[in-house]
Amino acid sequence: MGQQGEPRRVQAYDGELGAAVARAQEGDEAAFAVAYRIVQPGLLGYLRGLVGNDAEDVASDAWLEIARDLGRFKGDGAGFRGWTATIARHRALDHLRRQKVRPRATALENDVLDLPGPHSTYEQAVESLATQQALQLVARLPRDQAEAVLLRVVVGLDGPAAARVLGKRPGAVRTAAHRGLKRLARLLGGEGVTDEGPQTLGESR
Repeated sequence: MGQQGEPRRVQAYDGELGAAVARAQEGDEAAFAVAYRIVQPGLLGYLRGLVGNDAEDVASDAWLEIARDLGRFKGDGAGFRGWTATIARHRALDHLRRQKVRPRATALENDVLDLPGPHSTYEQAVESLATQQALQLVARLPRDQAEAVLLRVVVGLDGPAAARVLGKRPGAVRTAAHRGLKRLARLLGGEGVTDEGPQTLGESR
């Protein structure tokens, strides 16, 4: 893991991503394809948590907006991740409103949050988040925790960037991510994954 809890893999690609975005803004279509390949996996994982099986459709809408407004973006590779995540989140919320879908509430037991878990299990929670099973587990978290975890670990944003996407204070996002990862560690370590439960994020309250 890199600083602030982001995967080293994400950090390593940010230089390449920033260069690709700069070329894409000059009209290089191949460079835009490079940026898409770097960003899309994490963005799609985030959207799966928000809208479930409609993630690919919402991602397509988001990328249309990203391509349209690319010239307005200013920043580096990490900034581009945050910008695209913000657009994707807006499109996901629009989609949920259109479908009149309300994510089902998920209770989070306070005693579980206070249980110390083995470090290896915590790391397993982080490293497994790209898998479909882990996304099913994330969907069982309260919405604020689930979004914080997805933005920090799957999309690869740092605390301040994730906070900007969510419109919250960085400290609140760090706390939500920490609690969410502790809950995931508990689920991965003892409860496993079932096919039951919500397919989109639970409510934060």
